[in-house]
Amino acid sequence: MPKDIILTPEGLEKLQSELDFLSTEKRREVAERIKEAREFGDIAENAEYDDAKNEQAMLEARIANVQEKLRMATVIEADEISTDVVQIGSVVHVKDEKTGKSTKYAIVGSAEARPAENKLSNESPVGRALLGHKRNDTVSVQVPRGPARKLKITKIDVGVK
Repeated sequence: MPKDIILTPEGLEKLQSELDFLSTEKRREVAERIKEAREFGDIAENAEYDDAKNEQAMLEARIANVQEKLRMATVIEADEISTDVVQIGSVVHVKDEKTGKSTKYAIVGSAEARPAENKLSNESPVGRALLGHKRNDTVSVQVPRGPARKLKITKIDVGVK
């Protein structure tokens, strides 16, 4: 059974842009590579042709994957998000009780997760631990490496515009 794809309007727009790029510009580019490779002669022993055909197969698989995500997506709207409790679409300000460091995390669906940009999936250890909690709650998060971290929620904002 496929899992739910939860997107913010921004994430939906990015996926639609990616699909548009892949199905137009990228498809033309790959088709041109195949055409050029055919001109090199016997395709049975043509590495350029094989490489271009492999790229075409990967491109078509990616297009199918993005189309499926868009078909299965549930889009979260700003008016559906409360600042009372952490949920997908929230921006959560937390303070690590051990280090005193404050961090801001956007809680998003797994399709939009970008840990380097502090966009955490609702399925990640930190994202899952924060979901459902309120301001001033202290949440214990078991991270893959090291002891559990204690994070105090200092503020909850709406991250979806």
